[in-house]
Amino acid sequence: MPIVVNVDVMLARRKMRLNTLAELVGITAQNLSVLKTGKAKAIRFSTLERLCEVLECEPGDLLAYEKGAAEAEPIKADTEILAAPE
Repeated sequence: MPIVVNVDVMLARRKMRLNTLAELVGITAQNLSVLKTGKAKAIRFSTLERLCEVLECEPGDLLAYEKGAAEAEPIKADTEILAAPE
């Protein structure tokens, strides 16, 4: 996904643990971990706002767009299945 989540960078800069941040933000450590690893499909603005408040940062410090970031490869169709009937 071309959106890169930099929560781990901000945690390191603030010398804060994931569990501490989760508690201060009001979400589970598991959900924060999903976000941190880039596996989350969405984030609520209220959660993003709270993350920024606690980490004293801007949304752009937590999220970045990288055009060349790894994306899942498209599924390749089997040519035999798509072949026209004779």
